[in-house]
Amino acid sequence: MGGRIWTESMVNMKTLIGPFTQILPLRGMPLHGAISDKQLEVIANGGVLIEDGVIVQTGDFASLRAQYPEAQIEEISGEQVLVPGFIDCHTHICFAGSRAKDYSLRIQGKTYMEITKAGGGIWDSVMQTRQAAATVLTSLLLERAERHFAEGVTTIEVKSGYGLDQANELKQLRAIKAASYLTKADLIPTCLAAHLLPRDFSGTAAAYLNQVQHDLLPVIKAEQLASRVDIFIEENAFDTSVSRDYLVAAQAMGFDVTVHADQFSTGGLALAVALGAASADHLEASAEEEISLIKGSDTVAVVLPGASLGLGMQYAPARKLLDAGACLAIASDWNPGSAPMGDLLMQAAVMSAAEKLGTAEVFAGLTFRAAHALRLTDRGTLSAGMLADMQAYPCSDYRDILYFQGKLKPVKVWKNGKLRSDSDQNHLSIDK
Repeated sequence: MGGRIWTESMVNMKTLIGPFTQILPLRGMPLHGAISDKQLEVIANGGVLIEDGVIVQTGDFASLRAQYPEAQIEEISGEQVLVPGFIDCHTHICFAGSRAKDYSLRIQGKTYMEITKAGGGIWDSVMQTRQAAATVLTSLLLERAERHFAEGVTTIEVKSGYGLDQANELKQLRAIKAASYLTKADLIPTCLAAHLLPRDFSGTAAAYLNQVQHDLLPVIKAEQLASRVDIFIEENAFDTSVSRDYLVAAQAMGFDVTVHADQFSTGGLALAVALGAASADHLEASAEEEISLIKGSDTVAVVLPGASLGLGMQYAPARKLLDAGACLAIASDWNPGSAPMGDLLMQAAVMSAAEKLGTAEVFAGLTFRAAHALRLTDRGTLSAGMLADMQAYPCSDYRDILYFQGKLKPVKVWKNGKLRSDSDQNHLSIDK
Protein backbone atom coordinates (compact mmCIF):
# COMPACT_ATOMS: atom_id res chain seq x y z
CA MET A 1 0.00 0.00 0.00
CA GLY A 2 1.27 3.48 -0.77
CA GLY A 3 4.06 2.00 -2.88
CA ARG A 4 7.11 3.77 -4.27
CA ILE A 5 8.15 4.22 -7.87
CA TRP A 6 11.88 4.54 -8.44
CA THR A 7 13.93 5.14 -11.53
CA GLU A 8 17.25 3.39 -12.07
CA SER A 9 19.16 6.62 -11.39
CA MET A 10 17.58 6.89 -7.93
CA VAL A 11 18.73 3.48 -6.72
CA ASN A 12 21.47 3.67 -4.05
CA MET A 13 21.45 7.49 -4.14
CA LYS A 14 21.89 8.99 -0.70
CA THR A 15 20.05 12.19 0.21
CA LEU A 16 20.86 14.31 3.25
CA ILE A 17 17.95 16.46 4.45
CA GLY A 18 18.59 19.38 6.79
CA PRO A 19 19.65 21.26 8.72
CA PHE A 20 16.65 21.20 11.06
CA THR A 21 16.58 23.42 14.14
CA GLN A 22 15.65 20.35 16.14
CA ILE A 23 14.99 16.68 15.41
CA LEU A 24 13.06 14.38 17.75
CA PRO A 25 14.00 10.90 16.50
CA LEU A 26 12.05 9.12 19.30
CA ARG A 27 14.52 6.23 19.10
CA GLY A 28 15.46 4.03 22.03
CA MET A 29 12.33 4.86 23.99
CA PRO A 30 10.25 2.30 25.94
CA LEU A 31 7.32 0.58 24.28
CA HIS A 32 5.33 0.24 27.51
CA GLY A 33 4.47 2.47 30.42
CA ALA A 34 5.04 6.08 31.36
CA ILE A 35 7.77 8.17 29.71
CA SER A 36 9.47 11.24 31.12
CA ASP A 37 10.17 14.18 28.86
CA LYS A 38 13.75 13.90 30.13
CA GLN A 39 14.02 10.74 28.02
CA LEU A 40 13.49 12.69 24.79
CA GLU A 41 16.53 12.90 22.56
CA VAL A 42 16.71 16.33 20.90
CA ILE A 43 19.20 16.78 18.07
CA ALA A 44 20.05 20.43 17.40
CA ASN A 45 20.99 21.43 13.83
CA GLY A 46 20.25 17.90 12.76
CA GLY A 47 19.99 16.06 9.50
CA VAL A 48 18.59 12.78 8.19
CA LEU A 49 20.50 10.67 5.68
CA ILE A 50 18.20 8.61 3.44
CA GLU A 51 18.80 5.91 0.86
CA ASP A 52 16.06 4.18 -1.15
CA GLY A 53 13.37 5.63 1.10
CA VAL A 54 14.94 4.28 4.29
CA ILE A 55 16.82 6.16 6.98
CA VAL A 56 20.54 5.44 7.05
CA GLN A 57 21.49 7.76 9.88
CA THR A 58 20.11 10.66 11.93
CA GLY A 59 22.47 13.10 13.63
CA ASP A 60 24.34 16.37 13.43
CA PHE A 61 23.88 17.82 9.94
CA ALA A 62 27.42 19.14 9.52
CA SER A 63 28.94 15.83 10.63
CA LEU A 64 26.76 13.84 8.25
CA ARG A 65 27.64 16.16 5.39
CA ALA A 66 31.36 15.65 6.04
CA GLN A 67 30.94 11.89 6.42
CA TYR A 68 28.89 11.50 3.22
CA PRO A 69 30.18 14.07 0.72
CA GLU A 70 28.56 12.16 -2.13
CA ALA A 71 25.05 12.66 -0.70
CA GLN A 72 22.62 14.91 -2.50
CA ILE A 73 21.58 17.79 -0.22
CA GLU A 74 17.92 18.65 0.31
CA GLU A 75 18.37 21.92 2.11
CA ILE A 76 16.01 23.17 4.81
CA SER A 77 15.88 26.91 5.37
CA GLY A 78 14.41 28.69 8.37
CA GLU A 79 13.43 27.27 11.74
CA GLN A 80 11.87 23.81 11.49
CA VAL A 81 11.42 20.93 13.92
CA LEU A 82 11.38 17.40 12.49
CA VAL A 83 9.41 14.49 14.02
CA PRO A 84 8.32 11.09 12.68
CA GLY A 85 5.16 10.95 10.60
CA PHE A 86 2.08 10.27 12.71
CA ILE A 87 0.36 6.89 12.55
CA ASP A 88 -3.43 6.93 13.00
CA CYS A 89 -4.18 3.36 14.06
CA HIS A 90 -8.00 3.65 14.25
CA THR A 91 -10.21 5.37 11.65
CA HIS A 92 -13.49 4.80 9.82
CA ILE A 93 -12.86 7.18 6.92
CA CYS A 94 -14.36 4.96 4.20
CA PHE A 95 -17.97 6.13 4.36
CA ALA A 96 -20.59 8.16 2.53
CA GLY A 97 -23.03 10.71 3.86
CA SER A 98 -23.32 12.86 6.97
CA ARG A 99 -24.63 12.39 10.50
CA ALA A 100 -25.04 16.10 11.30
CA LYS A 101 -28.58 15.31 12.44
CA ASP A 102 -27.20 12.94 15.07
CA TYR A 103 -24.82 15.61 16.31
CA SER A 104 -27.60 18.17 16.51
CA LEU A 105 -29.64 15.79 18.68
CA ARG A 106 -26.63 14.96 20.82
CA ILE A 107 -25.88 18.56 21.72
CA GLN A 108 -29.55 18.93 22.65
CA GLY A 109 -29.03 16.21 25.25
CA LYS A 110 -29.92 12.94 23.50
CA THR A 111 -27.60 10.05 24.32
CA TYR A 112 -25.71 7.88 21.83
CA MET A 113 -27.99 4.95 22.67
CA GLU A 114 -31.17 7.02 22.31
CA ILE A 115 -30.09 8.26 18.88
CA THR A 116 -29.25 4.72 17.79
CA LYS A 117 -32.64 3.37 18.91
CA ALA A 118 -34.37 6.22 17.04
CA GLY A 119 -32.81 5.17 13.72
CA GLY A 120 -29.63 7.21 13.79
CA GLY A 121 -26.17 6.06 14.68
CA ILE A 122 -24.11 3.52 12.79
CA TRP A 123 -27.06 2.13 10.86
CA ASP A 124 -27.72 5.53 9.29
CA SER A 125 -24.15 5.52 7.92
CA VAL A 126 -24.61 1.95 6.73
CA MET A 127 -27.62 2.93 4.63
CA GLN A 128 -25.83 5.94 3.12
CA THR A 129 -22.66 3.94 2.41
CA ARG A 130 -24.58 1.08 0.81
CA GLN A 131 -26.14 3.54 -1.62
CA ALA A 132 -22.77 4.95 -2.71
CA ALA A 133 -20.92 3.55 -5.70
CA ALA A 134 -17.48 2.05 -5.09
CA THR A 135 -15.87 4.84 -7.11
CA VAL A 136 -17.58 7.43 -4.92
CA LEU A 137 -16.32 5.71 -1.75
CA THR A 138 -12.80 5.62 -3.16
CA SER A 139 -12.95 9.32 -4.01
CA LEU A 140 -14.29 10.31 -0.58
CA LEU A 141 -11.71 8.17 1.18
CA LEU A 142 -8.91 9.61 -0.93
CA GLU A 143 -9.94 13.16 -0.07
CA ARG A 144 -9.89 12.40 3.67
CA ALA A 145 -6.60 10.51 3.48
CA GLU A 146 -4.94 13.38 1.62
CA ARG A 147 -6.10 15.87 4.25
CA HIS A 148 -4.74 13.60 6.97
CA PHE A 149 -1.43 13.30 5.12
CA ALA A 150 -1.08 17.06 4.76
CA GLU A 151 -1.50 17.23 8.56
CA GLY A 152 1.41 14.85 9.09
CA VAL A 153 -0.35 11.47 9.23
CA THR A 154 1.67 9.19 6.95
CA THR A 155 0.08 5.85 7.89
CA ILE A 156 -3.70 5.46 8.29
CA GLU A 157 -5.65 2.41 9.43
CA VAL A 158 -9.05 2.29 7.67
CA LYS A 159 -11.96 0.07 8.72
CA SER A 160 -14.91 -1.27 6.80
CA GLY A 161 -18.07 -1.74 8.86
CA TYR A 162 -20.58 0.48 7.06
CA GLY A 163 -21.53 -2.28 4.65
CA LEU A 164 -22.69 -5.04 7.02
CA ASP A 165 -23.48 -7.49 4.25
CA GLN A 166 -21.09 -9.40 2.04
CA ALA A 167 -21.43 -7.29 -1.09
CA ASN A 168 -21.10 -3.94 0.67
CA GLU A 169 -18.30 -4.96 3.02
CA LEU A 170 -16.35 -6.13 -0.02
CA LYS A 171 -17.23 -2.87 -1.77
CA GLN A 172 -15.73 -0.91 1.11
CA LEU A 173 -12.58 -3.01 1.35
CA ARG A 174 -12.04 -2.85 -2.41
CA ALA A 175 -12.49 0.92 -2.27
CA ILE A 176 -9.81 1.08 0.44
CA LYS A 177 -7.49 -1.01 -1.72
CA ALA A 178 -8.15 1.21 -4.75
CA ALA A 179 -7.47 4.36 -2.73
CA SER A 180 -4.22 2.89 -1.39
CA TYR A 181 -2.71 3.13 -4.88
CA LEU A 182 -3.72 6.79 -5.21
CA THR A 183 -2.98 8.37 -1.85
CA LYS A 184 0.39 9.54 -0.55
CA ALA A 185 -0.22 7.79 2.77
CA ASP A 186 -0.03 4.09 3.56
CA LEU A 187 -3.51 2.67 4.20
CA ILE A 188 -3.87 -0.33 6.52
CA PRO A 189 -7.27 -2.01 5.96
CA THR A 190 -9.28 -3.70 8.72
CA CYS A 191 -12.46 -5.75 8.34
CA LEU A 192 -15.12 -4.47 10.75
CA ALA A 193 -18.04 -6.46 9.39
CA ALA A 194 -18.78 -7.08 13.10
CA HIS A 195 -19.60 -3.41 13.70
CA LEU A 196 -23.27 -3.98 14.43
CA LEU A 197 -25.89 -6.69 13.94
CA PRO A 198 -27.56 -5.52 10.70
CA ARG A 199 -31.20 -4.58 11.07
CA ASP A 200 -31.99 -6.44 7.87
CA PHE A 201 -30.46 -9.70 9.14
CA SER A 202 -33.15 -11.98 10.52
CA GLY A 203 -30.95 -14.29 12.61
CA THR A 204 -29.04 -14.03 15.87
CA ALA A 205 -25.74 -12.27 16.46
CA ALA A 206 -24.01 -15.67 16.54
CA ALA A 207 -25.58 -16.61 13.21
CA TYR A 208 -24.46 -13.35 11.63
CA LEU A 209 -20.88 -13.71 12.84
CA ASN A 210 -20.85 -17.32 11.66
CA GLN A 211 -21.89 -16.10 8.20
CA VAL A 212 -19.14 -13.47 8.19
CA GLN A 213 -16.60 -16.07 9.26
CA HIS A 214 -17.52 -18.67 6.64
CA ASP A 215 -18.59 -16.50 3.69
CA LEU A 216 -16.83 -13.13 3.93
CA LEU A 217 -13.47 -13.73 5.61
CA PRO A 218 -12.29 -16.35 3.08
CA VAL A 219 -12.94 -13.90 0.21
CA ILE A 220 -11.09 -11.14 2.05
CA LYS A 221 -8.15 -13.49 2.54
CA ALA A 222 -8.18 -14.70 -1.07
CA GLU A 223 -8.23 -11.14 -2.45
CA GLN A 224 -5.77 -9.91 0.20
CA LEU A 225 -8.15 -7.10 1.14
CA ALA A 226 -7.23 -7.09 4.83
CA SER A 227 -5.13 -8.98 7.35
CA ARG A 228 -6.93 -7.56 10.39
CA VAL A 229 -10.37 -8.20 11.90
CA ASP A 230 -12.18 -5.96 14.40
CA ILE A 231 -15.39 -6.30 16.44
CA PHE A 232 -17.50 -3.85 18.47
CA ILE A 233 -18.19 -5.36 21.90
CA GLU A 234 -21.07 -3.42 23.42
CA GLU A 235 -24.68 -3.89 24.52
CA ASN A 236 -26.04 -2.58 21.21
CA ALA A 237 -23.51 -4.59 19.18
CA PHE A 238 -21.94 -7.95 20.20
CA ASP A 239 -21.49 -9.53 23.63
CA THR A 240 -18.25 -11.07 24.84
CA SER A 241 -19.37 -14.68 24.34
CA VAL A 242 -20.12 -14.47 20.62
CA SER A 243 -17.20 -12.10 20.16
CA ARG A 244 -14.77 -14.61 21.64
CA ASP A 245 -15.87 -17.36 19.25
CA TYR A 246 -15.59 -15.03 16.26
CA LEU A 247 -12.18 -13.64 17.18
CA VAL A 248 -10.73 -17.08 17.92
CA ALA A 249 -11.97 -18.28 14.52
CA ALA A 250 -10.47 -15.24 12.80
CA GLN A 251 -7.13 -15.83 14.52
CA ALA A 252 -7.20 -19.46 13.38
CA MET A 253 -7.60 -18.19 9.81
CA GLY A 254 -4.45 -16.08 10.18
CA PHE A 255 -5.99 -12.67 10.88
CA ASP A 256 -4.66 -10.27 13.50
CA VAL A 257 -7.52 -9.17 15.74
CA THR A 258 -8.41 -5.93 17.47
CA VAL A 259 -11.41 -4.94 19.58
CA HIS A 260 -13.67 -1.92 20.06
CA ALA A 261 -13.61 -2.28 23.84
CA ASP A 262 -15.09 -0.65 26.95
CA GLN A 263 -16.60 2.39 25.26
CA PHE A 264 -19.84 2.42 27.27
CA SER A 265 -19.60 -0.81 29.27
CA THR A 266 -16.79 -3.15 30.26
CA GLY A 267 -15.80 -6.63 29.14
CA GLY A 268 -14.09 -5.90 25.84
CA LEU A 269 -10.66 -5.07 27.25
CA ALA A 270 -10.57 -8.26 29.32
CA LEU A 271 -11.36 -10.33 26.23
CA ALA A 272 -8.81 -8.50 24.10
CA VAL A 273 -6.05 -9.15 26.63
CA ALA A 274 -7.08 -12.79 27.09
CA LEU A 275 -6.88 -13.42 23.34
CA GLY A 276 -3.66 -11.47 22.83
CA ALA A 277 -5.38 -9.01 20.50
CA ALA A 278 -3.15 -6.42 18.81
CA SER A 279 -5.11 -3.63 20.47
CA ALA A 280 -8.13 -2.72 22.57
CA ASP A 281 -9.57 0.59 21.38
CA HIS A 282 -11.75 3.19 23.18
CA LEU A 283 -11.58 2.23 26.90
CA GLU A 284 -13.59 5.23 28.13
CA ALA A 285 -15.48 2.95 30.55
CA SER A 286 -12.39 1.09 31.79
CA ALA A 287 -11.94 1.31 35.57
CA GLU A 288 -9.27 0.07 37.98
CA GLU A 289 -10.17 -3.60 37.54
CA GLU A 290 -9.89 -3.40 33.75
CA ILE A 291 -6.76 -1.23 33.83
CA SER A 292 -5.00 -3.78 36.04
CA LEU A 293 -5.32 -6.36 33.23
CA ILE A 294 -3.07 -4.38 30.93
CA LYS A 295 0.03 -4.87 33.07
CA GLY A 296 2.34 -7.31 31.33
CA SER A 297 0.13 -7.43 28.25
CA ASP A 298 1.31 -6.72 24.71
CA THR A 299 -2.20 -5.62 23.73
CA VAL A 300 -1.96 -1.91 22.92
CA ALA A 301 -4.41 0.40 24.67
CA VAL A 302 -5.66 2.75 21.94
CA VAL A 303 -7.40 5.85 23.26
CA LEU A 304 -9.68 7.90 21.01
CA PRO A 305 -10.06 11.49 22.25
CA GLY A 306 -12.01 12.46 19.12
CA ALA A 307 -14.87 10.21 20.21
CA SER A 308 -14.89 11.75 23.69
CA LEU A 309 -15.02 15.23 22.18
CA GLY A 310 -17.72 14.28 19.69
CA LEU A 311 -19.90 12.51 22.25
CA GLY A 312 -19.26 14.93 25.11
CA MET A 313 -18.10 12.14 27.41
CA GLN A 314 -15.08 11.39 29.57
CA TYR A 315 -11.70 10.58 28.05
CA ALA A 316 -10.25 7.11 28.37
CA PRO A 317 -8.07 6.95 31.53
CA ALA A 318 -4.85 7.44 29.59
CA ARG A 319 -2.76 8.54 32.59
CA LYS A 320 -3.78 5.52 34.65
CA LEU A 321 -3.19 3.17 31.71
CA LEU A 322 0.36 4.47 31.27
CA ASP A 323 1.09 4.27 34.98
CA ALA A 324 -0.17 0.67 34.93
CA GLY A 325 2.41 -0.17 32.27
CA ALA A 326 0.29 -0.05 29.12
CA CYS A 327 1.59 0.53 25.64
CA LEU A 328 -0.69 3.50 24.92
CA ALA A 329 -1.45 4.75 21.41
CA ILE A 330 -3.60 7.73 20.45
CA ALA A 331 -5.86 7.59 17.39
CA SER A 332 -8.53 9.83 15.87
CA ASP A 333 -11.49 7.43 15.44
CA TRP A 334 -12.38 9.70 12.48
CA ASN A 335 -15.91 8.66 11.55
CA PRO A 336 -19.17 10.32 10.47
CA GLY A 337 -20.95 9.90 13.78
CA SER A 338 -19.06 10.17 17.05
CA ALA A 339 -15.76 11.65 15.80
CA PRO A 340 -16.33 13.69 12.63
CA MET A 341 -13.50 16.20 13.13
CA GLY A 342 -10.60 13.92 12.32
CA ASP A 343 -7.81 16.25 13.54
CA LEU A 344 -5.46 13.81 15.24
CA LEU A 345 -2.94 16.32 16.60
CA MET A 346 -5.57 18.67 18.02
CA GLN A 347 -7.36 15.79 19.75
CA ALA A 348 -4.15 14.44 21.24
CA ALA A 349 -3.04 17.89 22.43
CA VAL A 350 -6.35 18.67 24.11
CA MET A 351 -6.54 15.26 25.78
CA SER A 352 -2.96 15.59 27.02
CA ALA A 353 -3.95 18.66 29.05
CA ALA A 354 -6.91 16.84 30.60
CA GLU A 355 -5.11 13.54 31.26
CA LYS A 356 -1.72 15.05 32.14
CA LEU A 357 0.28 13.30 29.44
CA GLY A 358 3.79 14.57 28.81
CA THR A 359 5.10 15.55 25.40
CA ALA A 360 7.14 12.35 25.12
CA GLU A 361 4.09 10.22 25.94
CA VAL A 362 1.91 11.99 23.35
CA PHE A 363 4.51 11.72 20.57
CA ALA A 364 5.12 8.06 21.45
CA GLY A 365 1.37 7.43 21.26
CA LEU A 366 1.17 9.02 17.83
CA THR A 367 4.19 7.26 16.35
CA PHE A 368 6.02 4.09 17.37
CA ARG A 369 3.41 2.90 19.86
CA ALA A 370 0.68 3.41 17.26
CA ALA A 371 2.85 1.42 14.84
CA HIS A 372 2.93 -1.40 17.38
CA ALA A 373 -0.87 -1.41 17.53
CA LEU A 374 -0.79 -2.20 13.80
CA ARG A 375 2.13 -4.61 14.24
CA LEU A 376 4.29 -2.48 11.96
CA THR A 377 8.00 -2.63 12.76
CA ASP A 378 9.37 -0.45 9.97
CA ARG A 379 8.17 3.01 11.04
CA GLY A 380 7.49 5.34 13.96
CA THR A 381 11.00 6.57 14.75
CA LEU A 382 13.68 8.44 12.84
CA SER A 383 16.31 5.76 13.30
CA ALA A 384 18.46 3.65 10.99
CA GLY A 385 16.51 1.08 8.99
CA MET A 386 13.14 2.78 9.40
CA LEU A 387 11.04 4.23 6.59
CA ALA A 388 11.77 7.91 6.10
CA ASP A 389 8.23 9.02 7.01
CA MET A 390 8.73 12.49 8.48
CA GLN A 391 7.09 15.85 9.10
CA ALA A 392 8.52 19.30 9.83
CA TYR A 393 6.87 22.07 11.86
CA PRO A 394 7.59 25.81 11.47
CA CYS A 395 9.01 26.43 14.93
CA SER A 396 12.29 26.29 16.84
CA ASP A 397 11.10 24.38 19.92
CA TYR A 398 9.40 20.96 19.71
CA ARG A 399 7.17 21.90 22.65
CA ASP A 400 5.36 24.41 20.43
CA ILE A 401 3.71 21.53 18.56
CA LEU A 402 1.44 20.60 21.48
CA TYR A 403 1.41 24.09 22.96
CA PHE A 404 -0.63 25.40 20.04
CA GLN A 405 -3.09 22.50 20.50
CA GLY A 406 -3.23 21.44 16.88
CA LYS A 407 -3.27 24.89 15.30
CA LEU A 408 0.38 24.56 14.28
CA LYS A 409 0.50 22.26 11.24
CA PRO A 410 3.47 20.71 9.45
CA VAL A 411 4.90 22.64 6.52
CA LYS A 412 6.62 19.63 4.99
CA VAL A 413 5.71 15.94 4.96
CA TRP A 414 7.89 13.17 3.56
CA LYS A 415 6.79 9.63 2.69
CA ASN A 416 9.51 7.03 2.11
CA GLY A 417 12.02 9.87 1.95
CA LYS A 418 10.21 11.77 -0.77
CA LEU A 419 8.81 15.23 -0.06
CA ARG A 420 5.09 14.83 -0.79
CA SER A 421 3.53 17.88 0.92
CA ASP A 422 5.18 21.30 1.05
CA SER A 423 3.38 24.41 2.29
CA ASP A 424 6.57 26.07 3.48
CA GLN A 425 5.98 29.14 1.34
CA ASN A 426 2.52 30.02 2.59
CA HIS A 427 2.26 28.95 6.23
CA LEU A 428 1.32 31.42 8.92
CA SER A 429 4.02 32.19 11.45
CA ILE A 430 3.25 31.35 15.07
CA ASP A 431 3.08 34.16 17.62
CA LYS A 432 6.13 34.66 19.75
